Amino acid sequence: MKQKPSQHRLGDFLEGKGFYIILLLCVAAIGISGYYLYSGLTAQPEGFGDSAVVSGQAELPKPADQEPAPADQTDQSTAATTQGQDSKSDQTDPKTDQGKTPAAASPQQESVTPGPAATTGYVWPVEGEVDRDFSLEVFAYDDTMGDWRTHDGIDIAAELGTPVAACAKGTVSAVTTDDLMGTTVTIDHGKGMESVYANLSPSLNVQAGTEVDAGTVLGTVGTSAIAESASPSHLHFALREYGVTIDPGHYLH
Repeated sequence: MKQKPSQHRLGDFLEGKGFYIILLLCVAAIGISGYYLYSGLTAQPEGFGDSAVVSGQAELPKPADQEPAPADQTDQSTAATTQGQDSKSDQTDPKTDQGKTPAAASPQQESVTPGPAATTGYVWPVEGEVDRDFSLEVFAYDDTMGDWRTHDGIDIAAELGTPVAACAKGTVSAVTTDDLMGTTVTIDHGKGMESVYANLSPSLNVQAGTEVDAGTVLGTVGTSAIAESASPSHLHFALREYGVTIDPGHYLH
């Protein structure tokens, strides 16, 4: 059988099944084009429609005449402000400071020579054993008075006529004759410290106002203390700090 030319075969194909194939392709093309068109219309830029709220303050452009001042000008303003505050603090209230002389200009700001300074240690006024201790808190029996009483010093055993020396540098502030403790010498050592020497012989080497050093002989051991006449021969020695009697044993060395 004689075959048809290719043009006739293509025409027969288009008139048959080919027509439906081409129609299907056209519908598919239209559907794809519509899909992309719809996607493009519904698509939103990134971040559009987010519920997040951006906080902050918008920075407005500064006017040309309000440009930041140069660093050196700022430093000068700060220095001027600080200087102004210092000058205010240095000013005094005329109501409260009226009639007062500034400390720097006061002619009384001169060093004052202190009196005799108290030493940290004192020498023994005589050599000997302590026959009776210092006791202000515990009562002790007194053989002479026959009762229980305190003792405001220490009794240092020593033979009659034994020299009694000053325990430290100072000034004799008083020479007295006590009814109970006999001939007594008191020395002011400064800083509130005083030393007391009782039961001395009436013959003394010092008087009130005499300047003494540690070891200066004041007199000799005697029997003038009636209140301690029953005790062996001794020197009654006491220390006072600002008028308060203290234990001499803590200071003698």
